[in-house]
Amino acid sequence: MAVYEVFAHPELRRYKTHICTKATLLTFVVLFLVFIPPLFVVYRSYGFWKKEEYYREVPTVYFKKQLLVIFELEQEGNFITYSTYQRYNQLQQQNIRVPLIQSREPDENGDGKADGLEFKLEMPLQDSEKVVGVKLLLFFEYNLHRFSSFSMESLAYINHDSPKAGARLDVYGELNIRQKQPLGHRGSDTRYSGSIIDTTSVYAETYDLTDIFKKYTDRNVTTQLNAPYSVWKSGRGAGQPFVINSNITYTEQMILYYPGFWYMIKWGWVQYVSVLLIFLYVFDRIKIFIFQNQLVTTMVEKPWKREKMS
Repeated sequence: MAVYEVFAHPELRRYKTHICTKATLLTFVVLFLVFIPPLFVVYRSYGFWKKEEYYREVPTVYFKKQLLVIFELEQEGNFITYSTYQRYNQLQQQNIRVPLIQSREPDENGDGKADGLEFKLEMPLQDSEKVVGVKLLLFFEYNLHRFSSFSMESLAYINHDSPKAGARLDVYGELNIRQKQPLGHRGSDTRYSGSIIDTTSVYAETYDLTDIFKKYTDRNVTTQLNAPYSVWKSGRGAGQPFVINSNITYTEQMILYYPGFWYMIKWGWVQYVSVLLIFLYVFDRIKIFIFQNQLVTTMVEKPWKREKMS
């Protein structure tokens, strides 16, 4: 005759002992081995605390309508320059020439933030003057708001040299943020909101590109113009100016920042629990084996005995 199961239920056994026994000592040792080693395992995997994290944000960027431009001429050492900084123009009176400048910052997607800068500069030249190099600094106000409120003055640098005299330079690129250290996750950060160029200085060295770049790159947060596409055109006609045309886009950026306390706890807790579950399962099997086989002496209380005693 076939045999089949009609009912089943688990049996609960209670293992009891006094406070000063091997079974008590074993329980404390197991508890230690279950909860403490996972901390070391996760910590040694170099991922327990999220000390740095990334987020994406579209920055709020404004062209400050401040610039410094230098046109290098074919004759050695000769150049033409212009700046929106009055002190610089006074120091370079013999080389100053005023260009025609047009700029526009469109907002095509209507999110209230400029999508980029359309910039055009026309420098009047004499027919005998031949431009073989251009250096242009454009200054921006750069802001982030998603976590910490970060604000700085930044710049974009356009540089092009050619052995052949030119008539026009077209540049297309993106203004990208560069970080040496993460930003905070909250609060206001205005440490770089001051002017890159000290406009109150009376020294010519203040406006030297070498000093400007040195001071700028000493910062922990800067911007850099990534412009892989540029076109240098030659053949300037008589009486025609040299034209710089630049389209710079303000794209979504990957921002490095220091996470807050609760973010680190959340991340660490998930990793700790994932390892802890393995230790709980393994040591639970070990305890069952030890107590079922009475490798340490305990008093076993079975359900039927409890019912009889009651």
